[in-house]
Amino acid sequence: MQIESYKIEEQNQQLAASQQRKFDFVKEQFSNSEAIIQKLINFQIAIPSWALGTGGTRFGRFSGSGEPRSLEEKIEDVGLLHALNKSSGAISLHIPWDIPQNYQAIKALAAQHGLRFDAVNSNTFQDQPDQKQSYKFGSLQNVDKAVRKQAIDHNIEVIKHGIELGSEALTVWLADGSNFPGQLNFRKAFQNTLESLQEIYAALPENWKVFVEYKAFEPNFYSTTVADWGQSLLYATKLGPKAYTLVDLGHHLPNANIEQIVSLLLMEGKLGGFHFNDSKYADDDLTTGSIRPYQLFLIFNELVEGMDAMGMDHATGLGWMIDASHNVKDPLEDLLQSVEAIMIAYAQALLVDRKALNEAQAVSDVVRCQEILQNVFRTDVRALVAEARMRAGGAADPLALYRSLKVRENLIGERGYKTVATGL
Repeated sequence: MQIESYKIEEQNQQLAASQQRKFDFVKEQFSNSEAIIQKLINFQIAIPSWALGTGGTRFGRFSGSGEPRSLEEKIEDVGLLHALNKSSGAISLHIPWDIPQNYQAIKALAAQHGLRFDAVNSNTFQDQPDQKQSYKFGSLQNVDKAVRKQAIDHNIEVIKHGIELGSEALTVWLADGSNFPGQLNFRKAFQNTLESLQEIYAALPENWKVFVEYKAFEPNFYSTTVADWGQSLLYATKLGPKAYTLVDLGHHLPNANIEQIVSLLLMEGKLGGFHFNDSKYADDDLTTGSIRPYQLFLIFNELVEGMDAMGMDHATGLGWMIDASHNVKDPLEDLLQSVEAIMIAYAQALLVDRKALNEAQAVSDVVRCQEILQNVFRTDVRALVAEARMRAGGAADPLALYRSLKVRENLIGERGYKTVATGL
């Protein structure tokens, strides 16, 4: 299914008067509104191919309907999102779930939808039907050299797929770890993982990056080989200048100060990018901004301040991607909500009066610092985000248009009611 541009224009015309009133109100408050709108237009958030189907938990998966049955249909789904919000202009593939059969045809299809290929993702956290060695006791950390070699070779294969598609980054997330004390020699596990990553790093093209993702726990519950940002930073530092830490918002212990982590990684030049989501207790992979919208704003506040201080382009300086699992929602609706939440937090961060905040910080005026941030957070910037979206050719209200056009019903009609997204 494709959304005709005239359908978007019809909705925009219907909402034009209301949108103009809201936008004028916000524009009167902030003199830099036009500059912010351009930054919002430039800012693109990659959609992962695995988030286009219904996710699951350790206990079960309740498949949705009209899910994409192939890589081509996944690209079409991201194209639907991008047509609506004009902020989802990239897709991130997971190998071996999404191996292209014809690179040129896949690239042409992506280009047709205005999409580029973001970071490619390797998979050594589960066994595939045709692989010789098992990852039951880890992959890059495994005590068996043959298993480590298999995992290394897989990552190098993923890089080759990415090169063909025009990607420029590899994301490595490891389920490696242990469930019981004494099961693993921590030092040897670290050394094995580092040596494995070094071989993968050596296969990177000159213009590529590798993102080392971390996670506090799950599927292993006693130890994880890359459990936190410190361990990820240690790997990235030892690997070299093309290696960076990737921050997944759901991969932290409760009450972790993610905004401080982000600030320090950025200061060290080792922040590679994000997997956006939200969580209540642990790695729930919930809709971005659905639980802690203020934290999301605070993270973007540090990002804007730090990237500006380092002269980085907001749109291209880091990798921006959603990583969520939709257990009870329509995946496309969930992704529309996540992108909207990210754009709102980013817009709010752009409105922070840096000069006033710096002055308040310089004299330790704690109350003034809090007021500056919270006043911006309480400002309704949805009209700014909508204005940027409409100027780029998107819909004034993407979610409402998605529902009024009965997109999911149309997808069910095309693909069937009992369809399961590939790879999940």
